[in-house]
Amino acid sequence: RIMRPDDANIAGNVHGGTILKMIEEAGAIISTRHCNSQAGEPCVAALARVERTDFLSPMCIGEVANVSAEITYTSRHSVEVQVNVMSENILTGAKKVTNKATLWYVPLSLKNVNKVLEVPPIQYTRKEQEDEGKKRYEEQKLDRLETKQRNGDVILPVINPEPHTVGYSQSSLIHLVGPSDCTLLGFVHGGVTMKLMDEVAGIVAARHCKTNIVTASVDAINFHEKIKKGCVITVSGRMTFTSNKSMEIEVFVDADPFVDEARERYRAVSAFFTYVSLSKEGKPLPVPQLLTETEDEKRRFEEGKGRYLQTKAKRQAQMQQAAQ
Repeated sequence: RIMRPDDANIAGNVHGGTILKMIEEAGAIISTRHCNSQAGEPCVAALARVERTDFLSPMCIGEVANVSAEITYTSRHSVEVQVNVMSENILTGAKKVTNKATLWYVPLSLKNVNKVLEVPPIQYTRKEQEDEGKKRYEEQKLDRLETKQRNGDVILPVINPEPHTVGYSQSSLIHLVGPSDCTLLGFVHGGVTMKLMDEVAGIVAARHCKTNIVTASVDAINFHEKIKKGCVITVSGRMTFTSNKSMEIEVFVDADPFVDEARERYRAVSAFFTYVSLSKEGKPLPVPQLLTETEDEKRRFEEGKGRYLQTKAKRQAQMQQAAQ
């Protein structure tokens, strides 16, 4: 579809959340189709995880986004979908790849939202494809468990914070989940949640550096629990790390099912977003150094630095392999 002004920021760059929402819609369509391809209980595929995705080049207002999806692996209860996003300038015909993403879905019964159904297997052209897919499945399963175990943190307001501190830029958004946010089963579309997360992360980044900012990458997004219609969700973001030209922002989503009094508030989704600061000409700008004040902030900064260095080393290794 064509990118319109309400898909973009004031500089004309399409929001990362808009692209993430399109990616998730494509993944949901193909995985739901596949899971209903054989006779059996009807179901809807629910998003469980999005692997790290890089925003390779910016998309702008007036360009056409082409989103394509392919199922690359199935386990007994999950589907791996790989999605490519390409932008097309319809005036010049120029095309470029903007995103490559991997998503994991689980099929939930239309009759019972808590019942996970079995996934029809796919046919692999080579045995290696199945082996590689199984390896990716085991890795993401382990990472999801580790992420859920460290998800007890909360963001508290800071009175009169100093500029460039964590408290100065941290932000929260409160949203009542309505019917238009939800699937047929009455729980929130993953793409809707990711769009809200990107919006909060963008506010944090813009507050920190006071310039035009764009999403550079998103670390793995883990959907720990479903969010039902009628819940109030709080999407919170805080700066965890800055390099010379990038900012890492931790975002998590807490759901408050106030209609269901038997259920307490719970952590539903968590992820790390990376942003860069751009000049009016679209060139990268230096990012103000994050000032850490507490021991927890210093610990999170060092953890973010570790993720940054790990990603940088992996990218350099890929570049060296491509050059060879």
